[in-house]
Amino acid sequence: MAVDVRTLTDAWQIGSVEIPSRIVLAPMAGVSVQAFRRQGRRHGAGLVCSEMVSACGLGHQNERTMSYLRIARDEKPLSVQIFGSDPALMADAARMCVAAGADLVDINMGCPVRKVTKTGAGSMLLGGGAELGARVVAAVAEAVEVPVTVKMRRGERNDSRDFLIAGPRFVEAGAQALTLHPRSAKQMYTGHADHSLTAELVALVAVPVIASGDITSRERAHAVLETTGCAAVMIGRGAQGNPWLLESLARGADVQPTNEEVVAELVRFIRETERELGEHRSTHFLRKFHGWYLKRGSFPRTLRQELSTLETTAAVEEALYRAAPGARPLVEAMEAEIAALGSGADDLELDLPISIYGGG
Repeated sequence: MAVDVRTLTDAWQIGSVEIPSRIVLAPMAGVSVQAFRRQGRRHGAGLVCSEMVSACGLGHQNERTMSYLRIARDEKPLSVQIFGSDPALMADAARMCVAAGADLVDINMGCPVRKVTKTGAGSMLLGGGAELGARVVAAVAEAVEVPVTVKMRRGERNDSRDFLIAGPRFVEAGAQALTLHPRSAKQMYTGHADHSLTAELVALVAVPVIASGDITSRERAHAVLETTGCAAVMIGRGAQGNPWLLESLARGADVQPTNEEVVAELVRFIRETERELGEHRSTHFLRKFHGWYLKRGSFPRTLRQELSTLETTAAVEEALYRAAPGARPLVEAMEAEIAALGSGADDLELDLPISIYGGG
């Protein structure tokens, strides 16, 4: 379904869910924690997505898996992405996601990682004429009242066109939107995303199509919108440590943060992540984010090396403040803003305890 999009800030809908902008923050394993999603909403994303959640793990009430269903009101509308290959288990998982507060349920049919594909899930569901994939979609769509969507790749092989068979089958089975990352599973994240394939899918189905892959600038986002007719763009790796990309898309002008703004945003992210995951887990989890953030602004390389040796988030904060002392009042202003919002920002849909083992 080709869409005439004037700007990235146009509102749109997936089923009954209204989305305030056409900027979607991608589901990314090991990245899309609640702090990342809330940050994305603050900087202009209209829709944010959880990292992929195992249907099997939810079925077994696994503590870490359950922690992925921690949802705050200020990150909504939120899509929770689930993965698995058993239609009944996927249906049960979808019900749990909706009970936790998900506005949409997304089915992962694009993950190329071996530990997922060896179970028949992820990109494997695109093969065999997408017969099993369609059964999964039908089971999930029947189980929940919220819109069901599917995120997929072009197929397993580099020359695959499985997505052209799978896409219409998924829509017929009940999917109300599709996301296409036009790389093959074999490519992983190498090469280039071929958005001419996105345009083919848009022309083939009567539901919104979200374009994913290599959208790392405002110019690229607009080019993909114009050439494919897609309904929205999904930002993934480009937003890692760089929420200002989302802000640039939302404002329609490039946003370049100062050193102080980079540090302030990172400190806020650190604090929210520690609240979510607990200090034990967050200290190690956050290390990859330090390098991503410090690519912005102008910081000495030695700062990244120093941060990698520190064992507490408090020590990381102090090192960052030494590098950009002017960030401290910015963080204080951010904290005051959060406090002024009151319960509306921090109330949780699902009250899960902090755990040093699984977070949440």
